[in-house]
Amino acid sequence: MRAEGYLLREEDLLPLSIGAALLGTGGGGNPYVGMLRARELIRRGAEVRVIPLDALNDGDWVAEVGGIGAPVVGVEKIEEGGECYRAMRAVEDAAGVKVSAVISAEIGGSNSIEPIIAAAMAGLPVVDGDGMGRAFPEVQMTTYMIYGADVSPAAIADEKGNVVVFKQVIDMFWLERFARDVAVAMGAGAGFAVAPMRGDFVKRTAVPGTVSQALEIGRTVLDARAKRQNVVERVVATTGATLFFTGKIIDILRELTGGFSRGHAIIAGTGDWTGSQARIAIQNENLVLWIDEKPAVMVPDLIMNLEIDTGEPITTEMLRYGQRVAVIGLPAHGLLKTPRALDIVGPKAFGFPELTFEPLIAREIA
Repeated sequence: MRAEGYLLREEDLLPLSIGAALLGTGGGGNPYVGMLRARELIRRGAEVRVIPLDALNDGDWVAEVGGIGAPVVGVEKIEEGGECYRAMRAVEDAAGVKVSAVISAEIGGSNSIEPIIAAAMAGLPVVDGDGMGRAFPEVQMTTYMIYGADVSPAAIADEKGNVVVFKQVIDMFWLERFARDVAVAMGAGAGFAVAPMRGDFVKRTAVPGTVSQALEIGRTVLDARAKRQNVVERVVATTGATLFFTGKIIDILRELTGGFSRGHAIIAGTGDWTGSQARIAIQNENLVLWIDEKPAVMVPDLIMNLEIDTGEPITTEMLRYGQRVAVIGLPAHGLLKTPRALDIVGPKAFGFPELTFEPLIAREIA
């Protein structure tokens, strides 16, 4: 492995958490507590280097880690901090290999911070990429799994010290089922690690550059606030996103079922959308945006809610009646839009058989 990339500094953690919350499309968990935990590790001397995909050697082993459970639980059930690290070590032992780097299952929300914490504890670098380019609610919805990663051994760990290893699982859908059931038993929130992946496979299947992308988004938000600029406009320009709606939340439904937070948000239009109404379907993340009952954006493309004045990304567990929001959409990475991927992460996979995926058109980035 080549020593490339850059060291993650304490001052990078806040913009990283803001950018990751935006890319989380409402899910992935609130990154704030994880950010504080990573900050303390860095203050105590831990160094975390972010390396590009091409710094990996083909024969390197890479650990994929992330939190599993319902994001709404993480607001009150605070992690101990070492869950993903313990799951990663358990998978190493079960596979009989030593990993050389850590990569995120999903860049969205708190799962942007989980590999940083695990890497800091293990003295390993973090790969600048992830398996989604956003957040999704289920284990099989990573590009790694979609394109053939081994599904076992895998491991799940809780804050109490319990570690459960899945030694042999026949496919990714069974792994999701088993892991979800155990996560519910662990309190609907735990750390998760899947089978180590070879460097050549990761370079071929990971969504590249997403740690740096999250950092850039977060820095844009903070810079726009400091200069008292329109934060939403700056974010749209930086990411190439499209502003689809502005309004006030007039109804929010969330139910914790089967380890997921499911429901919808209803938004009454303001500004250019006065007299219109938007609806967003939720399963941990924002799945489909309808405007006046016509589908406007759908998975795997990204649907993101921002507080209209500050540009603060709003995760689904933090949505509240009366919030004024801007809803923006961003095209997903091409790895998520192949026929193979759409079978796993397209609208039909989430229970919308009437919808056929219509991709957003990428806009020029300012």
